[in-house]
Amino acid sequence: MDITEALEQSQPGLVSRVTGAIRKHQLNQRAEQTYLHWISRFVLFHDLKNPETLQPGDRQLFLAYLSERLEVSRARLNQAKQALTFFYEDVLGRTEPEGIVAA
Repeated sequence: MDITEALEQSQPGLVSRVTGAIRKHQLNQRAEQTYLHWISRFVLFHDLKNPETLQPGDRQLFLAYLSERLEVSRARLNQAKQALTFFYEDVLGRTEPEGIVAA
């Protein structure tokens, strides 16, 4: 099973919305793969809930899990933060107050 299937299960058409936003910003294929990976893991972490219904605190929970439980490197944690910021701002069209996503 491809990890992006989680995105489609949480909200049909979401993968194409993400890839469309990535291409609009002319990000490279590696960035596309990385963003899809972290966004999919975020959705899986929250049991495939529709990401539109998740709150900024849910992002904090995921980033804390990556940092404290999985002990991902700072670089990987930054990748995850960037992917989620991109996802919420450029795909879902939501902006959050400054500092909400700091882990």
